[in-house]
Amino acid sequence: MNATMRRVVIGATAVSLALSVAACGKAGDDDSDSGSTSGSDSKSIGLLLPDTVTARYEKFDKPYFEAKVKELCSDCDVQYANAAADPTKQAQQMSTMVTKGVKVIVVSAQDSAAIKSSIQSAVDKGVKVVAYDRLAQGPVSAYVSFDNVKVGELQGQALLDALGDKATTKSKVVMINGDDADPNAGQFKEGAHKVLDGKVDIAYEQSGLWKDTVAAQKMSAAITQLGAKNIAGVYAANDGMAGGIANTLKGAKISNIPLTGQDAELAAIQRIVAGTQSATVYKAYKPEADTAAELAVNLLEGKDIKSLADTEVTSGSGDKVPAKLLTPVSVTKENIADTVVKDKLFTVADICTAEYAEACKKAGLE
Repeated sequence: MNATMRRVVIGATAVSLALSVAACGKAGDDDSDSGSTSGSDSKSIGLLLPDTVTARYEKFDKPYFEAKVKELCSDCDVQYANAAADPTKQAQQMSTMVTKGVKVIVVSAQDSAAIKSSIQSAVDKGVKVVAYDRLAQGPVSAYVSFDNVKVGELQGQALLDALGDKATTKSKVVMINGDDADPNAGQFKEGAHKVLDGKVDIAYEQSGLWKDTVAAQKMSAAITQLGAKNIAGVYAANDGMAGGIANTLKGAKISNIPLTGQDAELAAIQRIVAGTQSATVYKAYKPEADTAAELAVNLLEGKDIKSLADTEVTSGSGDKVPAKLLTPVSVTKENIADTVVKDKLFTVADICTAEYAEACKKAGLE
């Protein structure tokens, strides 16, 4: 056989083998329409969190969730992704998980409306979706969070308590809310207004987009508009923004005015000890993450979730969603030991570093 003939035979054989492999692959891809790579027996659960700026998500929510899933389902696999505050990226992450065959996805939406079509697409392919911390729009199977209106009420009351007899209808308060794309932000704001309206003058109100840099800029604008001496207190919707605001207040030489927060971040607890933040709201991450894990495993295994999701909420898309709403707690200097320290969120050593040692001593944290 000459060289030319050998090349023809070899080429034909290669094509034949390729077609055989492709045919075998096609036969094994019956579940590809649902995006499964491991078929209907997949025990994968997805966890999609919204950002890395908020310290709680990667430090607490993720490991608590993963540990509880492993406890409940030893052969379950948790696939994780963080949107880094990008709703488009989160939509892509959800699509990728569906393609990989993930059967239940727990998502804390970066943008509750923008994620709706991705949730609908996932559900259409047989995936169950649990909304975590933030109520996403679309056909979600369950929702776990805290009573977010109550969170806002606690923040507002903490501000009034810190103001004391300075809380009058002439007292000018700056209000820096969260990102409007997050439905929780509207509920926090609603709760705070319920407490503050008619008690103080909310003289400047803007969104800080959950970003410390944006909140700092808004605070600077408020100082310019109202005058440093005319600001009685500041409502910040979370601790991350409170950190940016505290820096702006310090730069403007404004001290001894109340500043709220939320999430009980370590830096916030230290600011409370030091007196540069008056209060935060502690939402115990472990019960929330544990409940989300239980819901996810139950949905994966086809079990009932009524005992876990014992109430119902309505999402921005009008969907009725079974829900579990946990109870938030206000944290001030007086109850740090009985809340975040007692629950082992932080140790006294975590809080009372060298910089805060003297302030901790005065606060009774030793």
